[in-house]
Amino acid sequence: MDSIVNRTPLKFVSDWVIWSFAFFLAFLLRFDFELSSITPQVLKLGGISALLKLFIVAATKTYDHSWRNTSFVDIFKLLMVAGTGSFALLLFSVLNPTQVLVPLSISVLELLTTVILWVGTRSAIRFHLKYRMVIYRKNKGLKNVLIVGAGESGVLMAKEMLKSSNANLRPVAFVDDDAAKIGNKMYGISVLGTIEDIPRLVLLKRIDEIVITMPSVSGDVIRRVVEFCTKTGKPFKIIPAIYDLLSGKVNINALREVAVEDLLRRKPVNLDTIEIEKYISSRTVLVTGAGGSIGSELVRQICRFNPKHIVLVGRGENSIFEMKRSLRNELLAISHSTKIADIRDFSTLEHIFKEQKPEVIFHAAAHKHVPLMEENPAQAVLNNVIGTRNLVNLAVDYGVNYFVNISTDKAVNPTSVMGASKRISEQVVKWGALQANKGEIFVSVRFGNVLGSRGSVIPIFKDQIKSGGPVTVTHPDMIRYFMTIPEASQLVLQAAALKENGSIFVLDMGDPVNISDMARDLIKLSGLEPDKDVKIEYTGVRPGEKMFEELLTAEEGTSMTKYDKVFVAKNGYAYDEKEFSVKLDELLTLALEGDETKIREKIYELVPSFTGVAEEVD
Repeated sequence: MDSIVNRTPLKFVSDWVIWSFAFFLAFLLRFDFELSSITPQVLKLGGISALLKLFIVAATKTYDHSWRNTSFVDIFKLLMVAGTGSFALLLFSVLNPTQVLVPLSISVLELLTTVILWVGTRSAIRFHLKYRMVIYRKNKGLKNVLIVGAGESGVLMAKEMLKSSNANLRPVAFVDDDAAKIGNKMYGISVLGTIEDIPRLVLLKRIDEIVITMPSVSGDVIRRVVEFCTKTGKPFKIIPAIYDLLSGKVNINALREVAVEDLLRRKPVNLDTIEIEKYISSRTVLVTGAGGSIGSELVRQICRFNPKHIVLVGRGENSIFEMKRSLRNELLAISHSTKIADIRDFSTLEHIFKEQKPEVIFHAAAHKHVPLMEENPAQAVLNNVIGTRNLVNLAVDYGVNYFVNISTDKAVNPTSVMGASKRISEQVVKWGALQANKGEIFVSVRFGNVLGSRGSVIPIFKDQIKSGGPVTVTHPDMIRYFMTIPEASQLVLQAAALKENGSIFVLDMGDPVNISDMARDLIKLSGLEPDKDVKIEYTGVRPGEKMFEELLTAEEGTSMTKYDKVFVAKNGYAYDEKEFSVKLDELLTLALEGDETKIREKIYELVPSFTGVAEEVD
């Protein structure tokens, strides 16, 4: 609606007229509207006064804003200009007795008339432009929007909709989970009810779309909102959780479809950024599995803490390529290098260590698919165990300051080869901690499933829903712990800052989630009805799977750390270093030979809680 033409000359002319008139009006008011008071000298002085104010305005760049967006701060600046100009005029008259001496009352009146005319004109223009926009938008046939959440984010979203001519959205009402807000108005838009009133208001106000603006509430609240939104049959969108709005700006472009992550929303992680920066800043950081879900997010987070150099290590060229493409903005400002390498290849890894001299290592490379590793136990050992040992040995030899191993809850009382292999990898890192020099840190960080990661149930469920179903769930009582990829990565960085060599850190995973319920939620979010539009089929527990995951073994205790969501577990397995190394070598030999039965037996020797060989061990 605003012209793109530069309006500054128009502002100069209009303000010169306003200020000149204000000066003459001050004289008329002072002398009871006697026209004889307006002498040629007064006319001359009025013109000079207006030009003086224009000069001050130009010098202070007061015009570098639009009339439409004039704020109280801008008005205050304008008043300062007017006052400065009036004072300068008075001073000029006093110091020049040959000129017309302006009485003090005239200076005061001139300031008042200037303020009234100047501010009033701008306010009228602003009102006109907004009114014109309202009329324009009413005639445009926009979508009526119900905003859920009358807090700061909701108000900002309403403002964005009102002022944007391209948004195609018109806010007509608020609802909020706080009944005390009912009746309040923001930008002329009323809070008409609570969350339970959504279906009623959609009909009453002829709502076309619902926007959820509650970035800081829990997943339970979002789940209730979605339930009522779904009943209306109208499309609904949401702004991201508060920790995703890093810019602090709520805008229409931030709107997206509601995802299952919103239904499981957890409290944002409060990072101790100072401690994290202490061990990352100005250091060379190496990330294995950099092309994976966790690895790529770790890279994104690490970039925030000013590393000297980042080494991106990955086996798959495509995944590394996609990671670099998605993180191009973050990586542009950071020195980095890319290494296509298999962590099972010791000589290649050694070459990378010699060349790059890493000081901090985040080890996120692993085979993690439980059923596939049951079919390929040798590959689980070679990648998850031997690959980790290669890295730990090199880290010890090259004096790496921090080594952080990404582990899993499946390492606890493992029923699968994958879980057992990760448990052994924790032991390998523990062995590295015992060999490390003073001040060097070797730790493992254990957490559950990560929403949206490769191989997780969410992408699989979405594909099945898109295909019309059925959605396959192994068992109706199957439960898992979940966290988002950013949260998991942030907590990994936080845990390493504790500097407790040899520790296994356990992340607070919150409440467990029933997989069947998650499948139903995804179906509903797709605008469909479970068991009617899309069926759910139960296929039975797969080899190596648990009905529920654990974060601690029976032998492990846990204690709190200074960070709310990070706990430390005691290592429940005492072992002889030499004996452990011998058994590890034997496991490597068996893996290279591919003898699955003997591999499982050797795993059992290293992890006595492994149940995958009960029938095979005397």
